[in-house]
Amino acid sequence: MTAPRILVAGIGNIFLGDDAFGVHVAQQLMGRSLLESVRVVDFGIRSYDLAFAMLEEYDATILVDATSQGGAPGSLYLIEPDLDELDQLRGQMVDGHSMNPVAALQLVKTFGGRPGRLFLVGCEPATLECEDGEMGLSEPAQAAVAGAIEMVESLIDKIFDQIVHA
Repeated sequence: MTAPRILVAGIGNIFLGDDAFGVHVAQQLMGRSLLESVRVVDFGIRSYDLAFAMLEEYDATILVDATSQGGAPGSLYLIEPDLDELDQLRGQMVDGHSMNPVAALQLVKTFGGRPGRLFLVGCEPATLECEDGEMGLSEPAQAAVAGAIEMVESLIDKIFDQIVHA
């Protein structure tokens, strides 16, 4: 049996404060020793690149991004979205100058791809969508980076175990 293929996708805009959370996590994960079948990419705001990468039919994709869920800034979340609900979110277009993961997933589906299992490792932002732009993470988001890396690594191990021992 071959090792499961897993894509870890860092998402975000480095000019919008905590929106860059996924980018920071991906950049740090790239320097770590991971399974050979795990690909870590900083997609930034490149929706098309993410969609085309997901067409490579990974067993699982882990998106890492800032996500407002109502918790305290820096709170981490592990979410497994229901891919069947994508059809209910029509009307969102892929924009080459911003990142919309839902639209990227719809593009994958349009091209006949299957994203495999999908997970979101998200961080509650303190600053997001600043009018004048803001580089760098807030203190709570920066403090959450190490926890997000641990969460991603643990999730990779869990996915690997589930697929290999299935």
